[in-house]
Parts: sequence; structure tokens; C-alpha cells
Amino acid sequence: MATKVSRRAVLGGMGAGAAQVLLTCRVAGAGVLPRLTGKPGLLDLDLTSISANVLRIGIAPVNAWASEEELGVVAHPYAVALESQLDPVVKEMAWGKYRIAVEENPLRVTVTKPGGKFRQQIQFDDDSTAVRFGIADGPVFGMGEGLPTFDLRGARYRMHNGEGTPNLDTDGARLPIPWLVSASGWGLLIGQPSGVMDLRGERGVFWPVEATSTRNVYLIVGDEPREILRGYAELTGFPHLPPRWALGYQQSHRTLASKEEVLGIARSFREKKLPCDTLIYLGTGFCPSGWNTGHGSFTFNEDVFPNPKAMFGEFHAEHFKVVLHVVPPGDFHGTIHDTGPTAREPGDAVSYWKEHLPVEAVGVDGWWADEGDRLSVYNRLDRNKMYWEGPLTVHPKRRPFALNRNGYAGLQRYGWLWSGDVTSTWKTLAAQVRNGINTGLSGVPYWGTDTGGFTPTLELTPELYLRWFQFSAFCPLFRSHGQAWKLRLPWGWDTGKPGPLEGAERLGPGWPPEAELHDAQVEVICRKYLELRYRMLPYVYSTVEQTHRTGLPMMRALWFAYPGDRNALLRDDEYLWGDAFLVAPVLEKGARQRRVYLPEGEWWDFWTGEQLDGGREVTREVDLETIPLYVKAGAVVPLGPVKQWTEEPVDEPLTLRVYPGADGEFAVYEDDGESFRYREGEFTRLLCAWRDAERKLTVRADENGRPAAGRRVRVEFVGRKEPVMVTLEAGATVVKM
Repeated sequence: MATKVSRRAVLGGMGAGAAQVLLTCRVAGAGVLPRLTGKPGLLDLDLTSISANVLRIGIAPVNAWASEEELGVVAHPYAVALESQLDPVVKEMAWGKYRIAVEENPLRVTVTKPGGKFRQQIQFDDDSTAVRFGIADGPVFGMGEGLPTFDLRGARYRMHNGEGTPNLDTDGARLPIPWLVSASGWGLLIGQPSGVMDLRGERGVFWPVEATSTRNVYLIVGDEPREILRGYAELTGFPHLPPRWALGYQQSHRTLASKEEVLGIARSFREKKLPCDTLIYLGTGFCPSGWNTGHGSFTFNEDVFPNPKAMFGEFHAEHFKVVLHVVPPGDFHGTIHDTGPTAREPGDAVSYWKEHLPVEAVGVDGWWADEGDRLSVYNRLDRNKMYWEGPLTVHPKRRPFALNRNGYAGLQRYGWLWSGDVTSTWKTLAAQVRNGINTGLSGVPYWGTDTGGFTPTLELTPELYLRWFQFSAFCPLFRSHGQAWKLRLPWGWDTGKPGPLEGAERLGPGWPPEAELHDAQVEVICRKYLELRYRMLPYVYSTVEQTHRTGLPMMRALWFAYPGDRNALLRDDEYLWGDAFLVAPVLEKGARQRRVYLPEGEWWDFWTGEQLDGGREVTREVDLETIPLYVKAGAVVPLGPVKQWTEEPVDEPLTLRVYPGADGEFAVYEDDGESFRYREGEFTRLLCAWRDAERKLTVRADENGRPAAGRRVRVEFVGRKEPVMVTLEAGATVVKM
């Protein structure tokens, strides 16, 4: 790690009454950072190059210094030099391929590219703690989860957290992060977890709530959107690599009748051959009879789990994972707090984690960390961290799983997020598509919704549930949950009875209509998307590893891959699913057509194999079992056989499906799906490259992982009927179309 050197210069020529500014530049080198004091009113402007495209701008009274241990930001060496003589005259310096200019009165830091092309300008007020920045160059996104719009300009946003927020019913719970990202080549993280973001003018303003004259701003610049998101991951931590089972289907349970019902539902999945990996159980308190005895309890409800260790053994024998719901003690249905400690803090995380240990010993595989809205932002992130580090004390070789409702920047290092208690309406479904895209742009890649919506309305019908199920099949988290919970089972709309309504009685005695409770097609269509998700697991898991390695989201805004396409910029009703797929969920009741924008290039209809020109809108006919799904020309998509759980042993080989029409590459990643041995090279990465003009696919194993020589692989070329079976060689294996 490079040590730090401070070089300082007072910028002169300031107006009467204005504070002088002491400029600090951190560069790689020997020595230590001196702590200097100055005259009253002297400010310390600290420019720190964290990486080639991440700049820390700190400002504080010279006797205070801007904190280097920012909430959510990981520690960094200061290894990239800022090149400047730093004398009182020089006010510009080189930062790699960028230029930094410092002005005073008002104090501003401007970053440009060669030729003077503007990237961003940060301005600090002398008489307030506000931070000002440019937003006039195009739409801005981010700010965490649950925003009511896609392009955030034109409104003022308070950093409210949790479920007691405006528009919860459609937009979902709020997880505020003072982070903005632009298609114009910049991202901005304000080092204050609470405040107000005002984006109504040509310049944005962040007004911190915490009263301090010390603040940090982190500016990330790049020519490609992936550079910005990677910079954010370098700053706040790269996403963890979850266990593979977390990418399978997860079935949530609420009001439980008996042990027999609990075990019977698990058996039904296997008997019906409906793929499923995870069974999730709500706690008692939000339903009359859950897995425990009440809010915050770690005691099993004996009416439904009379012998939990034996029952967990039965689940594991059938290859199910078990996730349990938990609420922090004394914290449920709380009020919103913008900042600071609340009246009820969770106490020491280490001692609180010990309360989980008896349940861990029974065999729980993951935790659903609900509530926590009343905790301070600092404790919310501590709680995320606890559900990562706590399980590692018991199972140090096993990757943890935790589904969270709260967090902050850095959550991606520890767990997953879902959007909270949204309502079952078509408007909500559309909002959740936008929400998922923007949450990915906010640095939280592992996200999902309650499939079907949490709170039933008269709009909850088999059609809405199926359209939501189809959308969820292309979300990182594929989970069904909600009140009237038996209607969230794949076969729940064909049993003749709805099961516990759990408050949905308010909809009247005629809901749901009798005819809707004998709809056999729901299970058939759910099966189609369950099997597709499991067939796509090699692609999905490879995309997750790409996310872990690069910081890229799994659900991607169209502009993320096509930043120069103005027609793609504000599309919030369709998205890219990794490198290859474009997903356009059906969001209107009774729809028989769906308008879809295809960005430039060639595309293939996944269902029909039709090839289409991009750069235009197309109209796709849809029936109830189909949503528009397209594959980019040049894609190499790994597919597997249908499995009933992610780790089910199979004899069929991996399939590499090539979509001709352009050059393309993809890295197929495999490991044991559960441990950390991949860190020691225990993985296989097949580097696949399609060259369209030569009509050839080249496959080679990454030399940093395990060799693949001798392995049999099926290669499918879309447009050609017969697949090709090949045996991979020690070097490159070439397959001609």
C-alpha cells in the first residue's frame, strides 16, 4: 500500500471576507501525512486520487480534516498521482487523462477531458454545508431504491428510509443512497448519509442533515457506463458472490396450519416437478402462525415445527434450503428517522447475533432480515454486515444468504434487497420494473420483488400474477410472497379455495371469484418460466460472477450498453438481462401486443428464432404465456438441462447457443456454487468468442482456473437445425458453423 504525502498551497486573490483555502493533494510516495493547523477561517480542500477515475474531494476547517472513514466506503491506498507543481499560482493539475481546475470564491473543483470537454463541477458554499454540482448535461439516475421517477431531474427528494414513505404501494420501500449517475460519463457519491437532494435546477444541490462543516464528495468519471459502476464498486465494495441456490426459485410461506401442511407443500413441489430451491417462513406477529412465537423470537412455534431439527432434515433430504424471517427486537411498524440514533438501538451486533445461534444449529440456511426502518443508517449497515459475518462464524466455508429490507451504500458486499410491501396492481408491476433497473444503477445488484405484489387488491387475478411471475423470472431474486399467500403457490389458483386471506377480506366476500380458483393454466405457465430459469442457470450464474468481479448490475438500463442512443436513454419498461438478453415484461391488463424498442444492431426473438434489425420499435404479439424476450446478435449463451434444484446432478452436457449476426464474447463461469474455494482457483471459466465473418466459435479455458480439456459440450447455432458435439482441447477449441 502506498503511503501518503501532503503538498499544500494557499490559493490567493480571494475577495474580502471570504475564507482562504488550503489545497491538499495526496500522491503516492514515501513519508507520512502531516497534520497542520491554520488560522481561523482557513479551509482545507483535500483532493485524493483513489484510482484512475475515482476522485475524493474533501473539505473541512484545517483543524478538523475531512474524515477518511466514510460510511459505506472501503479503505483504499492512495496510489494514483495528481501531477502538479502545487505552488500558489498553479490552480490546475493532471489526473490521468483528465484535468482538474480549482477556483475560489466560490470554491469550485472542475474536471474536464482533453480539449476542455466538461465532465463535472463540484461547488462548496462558504456559508453552509451544501454541495452543488452540474446536472444540465442530461438525465440522472440512482439515489437508491424506491424513487417515483426514472430520470430524477426536476424534483426534490428527502432521504427518507423504509416503508413509511410516500408511494410505498407502487414504488416500494425507500433505501436512500446519496449517489447519482449520469449517461454523460460521471457518478457522484455525497459523503453524508442523510439530507435533501434538490435536482430542480441546472445545478443539483445536496443539503446534509448532519450539522458539520466537514464533508467528502466522491466523483467518478469514465467514457463508458461500466467504468462508472466499476468505480462505484471500487469505492464502496464489489458485490459478494452468493450461493448458487439463491438464484433458484424461492417460495415464501405465511400463515401455517400444521406440520403436515408445511411438509406437504415441500413434497408437492417435488411431486409436481416444479423447480424450487428455497422455502421461506414468515415469523409469527405479521401472521397468526409463523415459524416462531412472535416478533424478535428465536423460539420455534411448536404447532407447526414440533421437531424443527427433524423437519429441517426432511427439507434438506429433498434438497430444499430454509430461510427464516426475523425482526429486530422492539422494532416493527416504526416511524421514519432521517438521521442519528433512535430510541431503540439493537445493541451490540455480536451479542445480538448470539441469539441466532440455536436456530443456526437446527440447520437454517439463510435469514430474511425484515423491518429495521427505525434504526439509524449506521446501524442499518451494521445489521447488513452482521447477517454476512455472523453465519461465517458458524459455517466459515459456506457463503451466507440474507434478504434485507434496509441498508446503505455497501449493502452489496453483504446481502440482497427486496422492494418491500407493494400492492397487487398493474401500476405497481410497471413501477417495479423501473425500480429494479434504477436499484442496479444505484450499486445494489441483487434485488427482487414480492411476486404478485404483497397487499392484495381486486386487480390480483391469475393474469396479473402470471405477468409478475414472468418478470420475476428475469430478476436476480425470484421469490413469491404476499398476503393471501396460497395464491402465490404455482398451483394456488387451481385448488378451489384461496386459503387464509390475511386481511384481504376487506375486498369483499366475492374475492377472489370462484372461476379464478379453478385456473389450471397458471401452474402450466409458471412451470414454463421455472424451467426456463433453471435452464438459464449457467448464464445467470456466469452473469452473477461478472457482477461480483466488475460491479455491473444484472438488470441493466438500455443506455448502460447503448449510451449514445437517445431513444434508449429513458426506457424504463424494458431492460437488459446481463450481456445478451433484452426483457420487455407485459405491463398492461389484457395486452395482446407489446411495443418494444430494440437498440441498434441485430436481435433474435428468443421464442421464434426470428432475426430483426434494431434501432427501432417493433410490435410483438403476446399471449398469456409469452413475454417479449430478445437476444443480441453475437451472443454466446450457456444453457443447461431442466433441474428440480440448482445442484441436481445431471448427465446432459453444457450447451453453448450462438446467435450469429455480429461478433461477441462471453465467459461461462462454474464453481461448486457454495464455498469460497473459487478464491483459490477452484473454478472453471470458459472464454467463448464468436467471430461472425469467419463463422467460428473459439472456446478456451481461463488459465487462472481449472482446465477443461476432455469435456464434452454441445454447440447450437441459431438458424442451423443440428447441434454440434465437441470435446474441448487443452488449448483453444474451434467450432465452425
